[in-house]
Amino acid sequence: MKRASEPPSEGRAELMDVRPYRVEEDGEATYRLRRLAFGGPRTPDPEWLRANDSWIGLVAGERGSHAGFLRIWRYGQFYGGRSVPMGGIASVAVDPSMRGRGVAGALLVACLERMRAEGLVLSALYPAAVPLYRRYGWEQAGVFQSVDLATTTLPRHRGGTIRAGVKEDAGAILAAYTRVASQVDGALDRGSPAFDPAAVLDEDIVTVVPGADGVTGYLVAQRAAERLVVEDLVADDVPSAMALLDAVASWAGQLDSVRLRVLDPVVHATLLALPYHLHVSTQPWMVRVVDLVPAVAARGWPAAAALRPLAVDVEVTDEHAPWQQGRYRIVCEDGQVRAEPGGSGAVRLTVRGLSAWYAGAATAATLRRAGLLDGDLGDAAALDALTGAPRLSIMADAF
Repeated sequence: MKRASEPPSEGRAELMDVRPYRVEEDGEATYRLRRLAFGGPRTPDPEWLRANDSWIGLVAGERGSHAGFLRIWRYGQFYGGRSVPMGGIASVAVDPSMRGRGVAGALLVACLERMRAEGLVLSALYPAAVPLYRRYGWEQAGVFQSVDLATTTLPRHRGGTIRAGVKEDAGAILAAYTRVASQVDGALDRGSPAFDPAAVLDEDIVTVVPGADGVTGYLVAQRAAERLVVEDLVADDVPSAMALLDAVASWAGQLDSVRLRVLDPVVHATLLALPYHLHVSTQPWMVRVVDLVPAVAARGWPAAAALRPLAVDVEVTDEHAPWQQGRYRIVCEDGQVRAEPGGSGAVRLTVRGLSAWYAGAATAATLRRAGLLDGDLGDAAALDALTGAPRLSIMADAF
């Protein structure tokens, strides 16, 4: 079989200077790039320009020009019940006159180096240009989903205790989110500086289910012109979930539909008797391993406790992150998983294949058919046992 490999790089990325973002020199110009790429008002929000601990900005250009820009958000993303330090790539924008000259590639290569230096061992993004991000190692791993429901299909239970959220609930709301999100591969942990726990109380509707030690569930929603948009519906148990769904159903006399953002599929897929045909909006997102050894150490591996000791030798091809290119041994023993340099390279993975494996998004057989893995398929099947692939990862936050 042909050896797994990545397509060649394109453009002139090596000729483009990339520097850290500085608000005084770069703020207005980079906002213009972002507005041209994604739209928005001509006048920027001052908060958009201001650098802070939540994100890192990179600017590409020659001799002080502004050819391109991106942001790296400092996040944590749950895999296997543990939060992995993740760089969320956003606002990737290139001046229209500079497209096709390697600007985006230069930014992406530089951001890999910066994320590694910052300890962000994983990266995720919502792709506007899938081929570009695949060229630099990202691969589709999960979805951001919303389900549109007719309010008349939601049952009224008229039971359970709910009340409006108050500022004193902010910490308990975050704790309730974390209890559920930590069980959802791909969900953000919302514990980074990018998230202000108190900001949730600024939303149109915040409803909580009080419990003995905080809250056992909560609802956050926006009243849009044509529907109710439920941004979070999180619950520890069935009674809490049904009390919150009852609160949503109470809008049936005023609104015809509700859009429910999916974090926990149990809410709509298991608890409700819904029509077979539902309108589901799906936006895929992509993931990339930035630094393999610490990424494996950071992730949770729930299946490892039930597995016999095993070791799989892999060889990773990654021209854009050369620090992780080479041979490794993935070892599972005593309920723990680690990656260590060495081994025979019996299973060969492109960085896209490595990233999809890490997220549990695809089996070894699927990766082989996609040209992202080759070598000893017997050993490769053991990799599936570690992640439980294939698994659908879910993110309920856009960036």
